[in-house]
Amino acid sequence: VHLVESGGGAVQAGGSLTLSCVASEPIIRNYCMAWFRQAAGKEREAVVSTQGDGTIRYADSVKGRFTASQNTGKNTLRLQMNSLKPEDTATYYCAAEPLSLLGCDEMYNSWGQGTQVTVSS
Repeated sequence: VHLVESGGGAVQAGGSLTLSCVASEPIIRNYCMAWFRQAAGKEREAVVSTQGDGTIRYADSVKGRFTASQNTGKNTLRLQMNSLKPEDTATYYCAAEPLSLLGCDEMYNSWGQGTQVTVSS
């Protein structure tokens, strides 16, 4: 599946951004999806991941501030980011793996090109 992210930008702390990941084919019931981010000089970390049963997991660092949603008709995974902090500054990547009968094992094999989010204090 081909993934294309958009929506990144520069905002001040406390602001909001919405990232979109558009997939080349339907994702619900077909793919496990995730948003990752990587800040300069740091390892990539998972921010949000969807599970085979439809639930969504969030990293502790974004719980209560970020909300992921899937738009069935547009093959889109969105990430609404509120109350942004300078430490949220990173390149955000969308990822996908085919959903198997065993669920999601977080072995993503499709990645988008990334979109930059910069939060100033």
